[in-house]
Amino acid sequence: MKPERFARARLEQLFSAALEAVDPARAVQAVVRRDADQIAVAGAPLEPGARLVVFAVGKAAGAMARALEAVVGDRIVAGLVVVPDGQAVDLKTMTLCETAHPIPDARCERAGQMAIDLVAGAHPDDVLLAMISGGASSLVSCPIEGVTLSDLACATDRMLQGGAAIGELNSVRKHLSRLSGGRLAAHAVSKRIEVLAISDVPGDRLDVIGSGPLAADPTTYRDALDSVARIGGRFPQRVRAHLEAGARGEFSDTPAPGAAVFDRVRSTLLASNATAVEAACLAAEKRGMRAIALPNCLSGEARIAGRRLAALGASLRDSQPVCAIAGGETAVVVRGNGRGGRNQELALAAAVELEGNRQVAVLAAGTDGIDGPTDAAGAYADGETLVRGSRLGIDARAALADNDSHSFFDREGGVLRTGPTGTNVMDLALLYVEPACQAR
Repeated sequence: MKPERFARARLEQLFSAALEAVDPARAVQAVVRRDADQIAVAGAPLEPGARLVVFAVGKAAGAMARALEAVVGDRIVAGLVVVPDGQAVDLKTMTLCETAHPIPDARCERAGQMAIDLVAGAHPDDVLLAMISGGASSLVSCPIEGVTLSDLACATDRMLQGGAAIGELNSVRKHLSRLSGGRLAAHAVSKRIEVLAISDVPGDRLDVIGSGPLAADPTTYRDALDSVARIGGRFPQRVRAHLEAGARGEFSDTPAPGAAVFDRVRSTLLASNATAVEAACLAAEKRGMRAIALPNCLSGEARIAGRRLAALGASLRDSQPVCAIAGGETAVVVRGNGRGGRNQELALAAAVELEGNRQVAVLAAGTDGIDGPTDAAGAYADGETLVRGSRLGIDARAALADNDSHSFFDREGGVLRTGPTGTNVMDLALLYVEPACQAR
């Protein structure tokens, strides 16, 4: 095996171990337990004979819904499961919808209205069991009165193109939606609401995961307007007008912490990026590496994070192989006309910094298996990446300047393809450093 293939194989094994640890089906079955007729959710028993109304949305929704059916399918009286295109699953007791992500379309609006109708039409004694994971904000997009779906889509696209952090993006979406920012809870009639969440956001804040349809919202119209101002550029006039009117107090804000509507809501976090980082560290140690956990390390602009990781790798020295596992989520500021994603851009920036370094390798990937508008989960890079590209007539620095990381790695061979994984706990960047005596 070539040296670069050995390092890549090791890193891919660690990435697989991380994905296994955040498997949505196992997470659901660990907290929804049944003993004959008695059902408990996250340790809290339901009333005998309780009926379930289920709402599942996000990249992990399909796997979570199937796992739930396997345990309590006969107690589900109504359910809606909303997943991204191409991630449909077979269900027996619930309606499944495939909709668009990350830019909403008409199907997302229909699914959003279906979600409102579902929770508003339940019997008050029915337990509403909601399962929320990354991607929910787009998958069920029901724009508020005075704002069109096209406005919401354009605003989302502008925030993404401007490199907005997830909290900023969601503060805007919450104030343009009839579901987000706790507004779905206001529609719900159930006296008991259980929320099971898989986090795809820094800090694992329930109000940010999927834009918090059943969580109190600490942000305001003013916060959303400030986020729009920071990103700048062209936003739909109706979006600006609505946010400005809200900031002036002309509309009721999203339900804030302490609102009575949340007294019946109990939320349980099932898995997060930290879960994946810890699992990768354990897998590295089992393979004889010194593991270094770097939770919440990935943030800011992807190319800057890539340079920093490369510098860290170049500075690490040990008598045994070292693997540093960084978690979080970066953003790409689009300056060029190429194709890529934040993980591929991070890896390409790292490759430029590592040029000629035979000790260090990087694998950066999204745990959802999707990196930007490409078919890749991420990419592998090491000190020979630029050489391999040059032999094929492609320039890594030019590709980075044009935000064209996918085209580069697709030809160079560094692309990592997993397909959609059915989960999402942000991104991982795994840094492998060989002892100096073993350097290639």
